[in-house]
Amino acid sequence: MVAKKERILLVESDPEVSDLIARQALRPLGYQVRVVGDTSRAIQDAVRFSPDVVLANLNLPGLSGKDMLVALGFQGIETPVIVIAEEGQEGDVIQAFRLGASDYLRAPVREAEVVAAVERALTQVRERAERKRLAKQLEKTNLELKRRVRELTTVFGIGKAVTSVTDQNALFRKIVDGGVFVADADKGWLLLRHGESKIYTLSACKNLPKSIASKVGQTWDDGISSLVALSGETLSIHGNPLTRFKISRLGSAALIVPVKVQKEVVGLLVAVREASKPFSPSNQTMLEAVADYASIALMNARLFNALEKRAHSLQRAMERSKESDQVKAQILQNVAQELNIPLMSMQHQVDLLLETLEFMRADHQESVRLLEKHLAQISRVVGALGGLQTASAPQNRITVNLIDLARQALDRHQEAAQKNLVELLSEFQHDPLLVRA
Repeated sequence: MVAKKERILLVESDPEVSDLIARQALRPLGYQVRVVGDTSRAIQDAVRFSPDVVLANLNLPGLSGKDMLVALGFQGIETPVIVIAEEGQEGDVIQAFRLGASDYLRAPVREAEVVAAVERALTQVRERAERKRLAKQLEKTNLELKRRVRELTTVFGIGKAVTSVTDQNALFRKIVDGGVFVADADKGWLLLRHGESKIYTLSACKNLPKSIASKVGQTWDDGISSLVALSGETLSIHGNPLTRFKISRLGSAALIVPVKVQKEVVGLLVAVREASKPFSPSNQTMLEAVADYASIALMNARLFNALEKRAHSLQRAMERSKESDQVKAQILQNVAQELNIPLMSMQHQVDLLLETLEFMRADHQESVRLLEKHLAQISRVVGALGGLQTASAPQNRITVNLIDLARQALDRHQEAAQKNLVELLSEFQHDPLLVRA
């Protein structure tokens, strides 16, 4: 005997027929059979007993089997109904089918026919139940897929924020919000290590009590994250083991993921549930992905700070170099100015000597000419010092006569040309050729 356990409601007023169907045909096969003798009780038991199949005689005392079909349909009961009809009741059978009957047996019934009809009806019941189960499973799968898409979208959004959001506090809040969502948690927070110490600062939080949320930017210890930081491994804990830690005042299940930069724990991302429901491996994987983005954000912040410091250092060096060049230029200018006065006096004396040159002895004339030559060389050096000062400060541009510069260049090379028996000739226009330099 197989214990099938399907429930069958038999509505039959004839004790011999009900005994044949219930005791002899169905119960030996493991079916649970309840027998009632009238339609009123059948309708009540159809609600309380929740049968898988109903066998009902159309010829019942009081309300008929067709009346029972109407009542069951009115209450929305979709249980298959097999009607039993006498020969000559074909018209009643057709009406019963229209009212929702699924099959019929002709009286007097035989055991094999009863079993076959019940099996056909139960096959429909099982198929319907399987379709409902598959529909529910499909609905659940669709909901899960939708959630996964939202989770991936959230993680993708965090990834974009890491590379685009410049406000680090806003980025940390986005990371915590995303972590709470993908972990299917009620609250969460991000702790970051303060410098090289083992003290952690509450950098961002979601749904924490005001007394704790007000501590953002300050040191805070949840009682368990520092231990996770020492191990460097993700911890999922719930129920009684969690009650040993201070964090249990905030929830009954916690998932703590370390945030690492170059294998060094620099922070912790925490998700908490109020219910004592453990976090799934999928929740852990998604929260670890969010923690990886937090790690990237911290690495970017470190690189940015280093670049900013380097830029400031280079800027200060450039400013110091500029100041040094300005000092040098000022020194050169001062030297040139100091030399110009004695040079002008000497030039005046040489000019006087040149006026009386024809009255001097030949050796004296040669000395005066040599003195004039050396004085010209010194004047050019002093002029060059002024030119260096001008080059170091291009913002103070001056007007230069190119013809004068050409004459000076010719004078500088005249002596060397004479020694080599080369004669340098020049012809310049009388009008100056001026340029800004």
